[in-house]
Amino acid sequence: MKGPQTEKIRNLFDSIAKDYDKLNHILSLGVDRTWRKRALRQIAEERPQRILDIACGTGDFSIEIARHTCPETQITGLDLSEGMLKVMDAKVAGEGLSERISTCQGNSEKMDFADNSFDRVTIAFGIRNFENRETALREILRVLNPGGRLVILELSVPSNPVLRWCYNLYFTRVLPWIGGLVSGEKAAYNYLPASVLKFPGKEEWMETMRSCGYSDVHHKAFTFGICRMYTGEKQS
Repeated sequence: MKGPQTEKIRNLFDSIAKDYDKLNHILSLGVDRTWRKRALRQIAEERPQRILDIACGTGDFSIEIARHTCPETQITGLDLSEGMLKVMDAKVAGEGLSERISTCQGNSEKMDFADNSFDRVTIAFGIRNFENRETALREILRVLNPGGRLVILELSVPSNPVLRWCYNLYFTRVLPWIGGLVSGEKAAYNYLPASVLKFPGKEEWMETMRSCGYSDVHHKAFTFGICRMYTGEKQS
Protein backbone atom coordinates (compact mmCIF):
# COMPACT_ATOMS: atom_id res chain seq x y z
CA MET A 1 0.00 0.00 0.00
CA LYS A 2 2.63 2.48 -1.16
CA GLY A 3 1.19 5.26 -3.32
CA PRO A 4 3.02 8.13 -5.01
CA GLN A 5 2.59 10.43 -2.00
CA THR A 6 4.03 7.79 0.35
CA GLU A 7 7.07 7.35 -1.89
CA LYS A 8 7.53 11.12 -2.10
CA ILE A 9 7.49 11.41 1.70
CA ARG A 10 9.97 8.58 2.11
CA ASN A 11 12.41 10.22 -0.31
CA LEU A 12 11.92 13.63 1.29
CA PHE A 13 12.81 12.43 4.78
CA ASP A 14 15.72 10.36 3.50
CA SER A 15 17.10 13.58 2.01
CA ILE A 16 17.02 15.56 5.28
CA ALA A 17 17.79 12.76 7.78
CA LYS A 18 21.35 13.85 8.61
CA ASP A 19 20.29 17.41 9.52
CA TYR A 20 16.83 16.63 10.87
CA ASP A 21 17.58 16.71 14.61
CA LYS A 22 19.50 19.96 14.49
CA LEU A 23 16.91 21.71 12.36
CA ASN A 24 13.93 20.30 14.24
CA HIS A 25 15.03 21.86 17.52
CA ILE A 26 16.19 25.12 15.93
CA LEU A 27 13.02 25.67 13.93
CA SER A 28 10.70 24.82 16.84
CA LEU A 29 12.85 26.96 19.19
CA GLY A 30 13.22 23.85 21.38
CA VAL A 31 9.54 23.85 22.39
CA ASP A 32 9.00 20.45 20.74
CA ARG A 33 10.76 18.83 23.73
CA THR A 34 8.16 20.31 26.08
CA TRP A 35 5.28 19.03 23.94
CA ARG A 36 6.69 15.52 23.96
CA LYS A 37 7.08 15.57 27.74
CA ARG A 38 3.45 16.57 28.17
CA ALA A 39 2.34 13.73 25.88
CA LEU A 40 4.33 11.25 27.97
CA ARG A 41 1.70 11.53 30.72
CA GLN A 42 -0.70 9.75 28.36
CA ILE A 43 1.85 7.02 27.58
CA ALA A 44 4.07 6.18 30.54
CA GLU A 45 2.84 3.75 33.18
CA GLU A 46 4.50 1.71 35.89
CA ARG A 47 3.59 -1.69 34.46
CA PRO A 48 5.54 -3.19 31.53
CA GLN A 49 4.09 -2.24 28.19
CA ARG A 50 4.57 -2.70 24.48
CA ILE A 51 4.63 0.67 22.72
CA LEU A 52 4.65 1.40 18.99
CA ASP A 53 6.10 4.76 17.93
CA ILE A 54 4.94 5.41 14.36
CA ALA A 55 6.76 7.95 12.18
CA CYS A 56 9.49 7.67 14.79
CA GLY A 57 11.99 9.58 12.65
CA THR A 58 15.37 9.80 14.35
CA GLY A 59 14.04 8.37 17.60
CA ASP A 60 13.79 11.33 19.98
CA PHE A 61 10.34 10.36 21.22
CA SER A 62 11.12 6.63 21.48
CA ILE A 63 14.18 7.41 23.61
CA GLU A 64 12.20 9.80 25.80
CA ILE A 65 9.50 7.15 26.30
CA ALA A 66 12.15 4.60 27.33
CA ARG A 67 13.52 7.02 29.91
CA HIS A 68 10.10 7.49 31.51
CA THR A 69 8.82 3.91 31.56
CA CYS A 70 9.80 0.85 33.54
CA PRO A 71 12.82 -1.18 32.36
CA GLU A 72 10.64 -4.02 31.06
CA THR A 73 8.74 -1.79 28.62
CA GLN A 74 9.55 -2.53 24.97
CA ILE A 75 9.33 0.17 22.28
CA THR A 76 9.17 -0.41 18.52
CA GLY A 77 9.91 2.48 16.17
CA LEU A 78 8.27 2.34 12.73
CA ASP A 79 9.16 4.71 9.90
CA LEU A 80 9.11 4.87 6.10
CA SER A 81 12.56 6.41 5.88
CA GLU A 82 15.62 4.18 6.00
CA GLY A 83 17.80 7.28 6.41
CA MET A 84 15.91 8.37 9.53
CA LEU A 85 16.08 4.88 11.04
CA LYS A 86 19.85 4.70 10.53
CA VAL A 87 20.23 7.88 12.56
CA MET A 88 17.83 6.50 15.17
CA ASP A 89 19.66 3.18 15.51
CA ALA A 90 22.93 5.02 16.19
CA LYS A 91 21.29 7.24 18.81
CA VAL A 92 19.58 4.31 20.54
CA ALA A 93 22.88 2.41 20.71
CA GLY A 94 24.61 5.50 22.08
CA GLU A 95 22.01 5.72 24.85
CA GLY A 96 22.47 2.03 25.71
CA LEU A 97 18.82 1.30 24.90
CA SER A 98 19.16 -1.25 22.08
CA GLU A 99 17.63 -4.02 24.22
CA ARG A 100 14.49 -1.95 24.80
CA ILE A 101 14.05 -0.07 21.51
CA SER A 102 13.87 -1.80 18.13
CA THR A 103 13.22 -0.28 14.72
CA CYS A 104 11.26 -1.39 11.67
CA GLN A 105 10.97 0.19 8.24
CA GLY A 106 7.40 0.11 7.04
CA ASN A 107 4.10 1.78 6.28
CA SER A 108 1.50 2.36 9.01
CA GLU A 109 -1.29 1.69 6.51
CA LYS A 110 -0.32 -2.00 6.33
CA MET A 111 1.73 -3.26 9.27
CA ASP A 112 3.23 -6.69 9.84
CA PHE A 113 2.15 -6.81 13.49
CA ALA A 114 -0.46 -9.18 14.87
CA ASP A 115 -3.82 -7.98 16.16
CA ASN A 116 -3.76 -6.66 19.74
CA SER A 117 0.03 -6.27 19.87
CA PHE A 118 0.54 -2.91 21.61
CA ASP A 119 -0.69 -1.12 24.73
CA ARG A 120 0.11 2.32 23.34
CA VAL A 121 0.70 3.74 19.87
CA THR A 122 2.24 7.17 19.41
CA ILE A 123 2.63 9.44 16.39
CA ALA A 124 4.61 12.64 17.00
CA PHE A 125 4.43 15.17 14.16
CA GLY A 126 3.88 12.58 11.45
CA ILE A 127 0.17 11.94 10.94
CA ARG A 128 -0.18 14.88 8.54
CA ASN A 129 2.23 13.15 6.14
CA PHE A 130 0.18 9.95 5.80
CA GLU A 131 -1.26 9.36 2.34
CA ASN A 132 -4.40 7.55 3.60
CA ARG A 133 -4.97 8.71 7.17
CA GLU A 134 -8.21 6.83 7.79
CA THR A 135 -6.65 3.58 6.57
CA ALA A 136 -3.75 4.14 8.96
CA LEU A 137 -6.08 4.92 11.89
CA ARG A 138 -7.99 1.66 11.35
CA GLU A 139 -4.76 -0.31 11.04
CA ILE A 140 -3.49 1.23 14.28
CA LEU A 141 -6.74 0.27 15.98
CA ARG A 142 -6.20 -3.30 14.82
CA VAL A 143 -2.76 -3.60 16.45
CA LEU A 144 -3.82 -1.88 19.69
CA ASN A 145 -4.77 -4.03 22.65
CA PRO A 146 -8.34 -3.64 23.94
CA GLY A 147 -8.20 -0.69 26.32
CA GLY A 148 -5.05 0.56 24.54
CA ARG A 149 -4.53 4.19 23.61
CA LEU A 150 -3.38 6.15 20.57
CA VAL A 151 -1.56 9.42 21.35
CA ILE A 152 -0.99 11.88 18.51
CA LEU A 153 1.04 15.10 18.60
CA GLU A 154 0.69 17.35 15.58
CA LEU A 155 1.53 20.92 14.62
CA SER A 156 -1.41 23.22 14.07
CA VAL A 157 -2.40 26.75 13.10
CA PRO A 158 -3.23 29.03 16.08
CA SER A 159 -6.79 30.30 16.35
CA ASN A 160 -5.80 33.84 17.37
CA PRO A 161 -5.63 36.01 14.18
CA VAL A 162 -2.47 37.90 15.22
CA LEU A 163 -0.65 34.73 16.25
CA ARG A 164 -1.85 33.02 13.08
CA TRP A 165 -0.40 35.83 10.92
CA CYS A 166 2.99 35.61 12.69
CA TYR A 167 2.92 31.84 12.53
CA ASN A 168 2.17 31.79 8.80
CA LEU A 169 4.94 34.29 8.13
CA TYR A 170 7.47 32.22 10.05
CA PHE A 171 6.30 28.91 8.59
CA THR A 172 6.03 29.95 4.95
CA ARG A 173 8.99 32.36 4.70
CA VAL A 174 11.52 31.97 7.52
CA LEU A 175 11.41 28.19 8.03
CA PRO A 176 12.02 27.23 4.36
CA TRP A 177 14.90 29.73 4.16
CA ILE A 178 16.66 28.40 7.28
CA GLY A 179 15.92 24.78 6.38
CA GLY A 180 17.28 25.23 2.88
CA LEU A 181 20.35 27.08 4.13
CA VAL A 182 21.32 24.37 6.62
CA SER A 183 20.26 21.23 4.75
CA GLY A 184 20.41 22.30 1.11
CA GLU A 185 16.87 20.89 0.72
CA LYS A 186 14.64 23.95 0.50
CA ALA A 187 11.87 21.97 -1.23
CA ALA A 188 11.52 19.74 1.84
CA TYR A 189 11.10 22.74 4.10
CA ASN A 190 8.52 24.23 1.76
CA TYR A 191 6.53 21.00 1.91
CA LEU A 192 6.60 20.66 5.72
CA PRO A 193 4.80 23.95 6.56
CA ALA A 194 2.36 23.41 3.68
CA SER A 195 1.42 20.03 5.15
CA VAL A 196 0.60 21.67 8.50
CA LEU A 197 -1.64 24.27 6.89
CA LYS A 198 -3.60 21.52 5.06
CA PHE A 199 -4.18 19.30 8.10
CA PRO A 200 -7.82 19.15 9.32
CA GLY A 201 -9.01 21.32 12.20
CA LYS A 202 -9.45 19.84 15.66
CA GLU A 203 -13.18 19.08 15.44
CA GLU A 204 -12.89 17.47 12.02
CA TRP A 205 -9.92 15.36 13.07
CA MET A 206 -11.59 14.19 16.29
CA GLU A 207 -14.64 13.15 14.28
CA THR A 208 -12.38 11.26 11.87
CA MET A 209 -10.88 9.35 14.81
CA ARG A 210 -14.34 8.47 16.12
CA SER A 211 -15.54 7.36 12.69
CA CYS A 212 -12.53 5.00 12.50
CA GLY A 213 -13.58 3.28 15.72
CA TYR A 214 -11.84 5.16 18.54
CA SER A 215 -13.67 5.89 21.76
CA ASP A 216 -13.03 8.49 24.46
CA VAL A 217 -11.45 10.86 21.93
CA HIS A 218 -9.92 13.99 23.47
CA HIS A 219 -7.95 17.02 22.35
CA LYS A 220 -5.56 19.38 24.12
CA ALA A 221 -3.88 22.50 22.69
CA PHE A 222 -0.29 23.43 23.61
CA THR A 223 1.45 26.81 23.17
CA PHE A 224 -1.58 28.79 21.93
CA GLY A 225 -2.59 25.99 19.58
CA ILE A 226 0.71 25.69 17.72
CA CYS A 227 0.72 22.03 18.75
CA ARG A 228 -2.25 19.79 19.50
CA MET A 229 -2.49 16.42 21.22
CA TYR A 230 -5.21 13.95 20.30
CA THR A 231 -5.95 10.77 22.24
CA GLY A 232 -8.35 7.93 21.54
CA GLU A 233 -8.83 4.41 22.91
CA LYS A 234 -9.75 0.98 21.64
CA GLN A 235 -12.78 -0.28 23.50
CA SER A 236 -12.15 -3.19 25.88
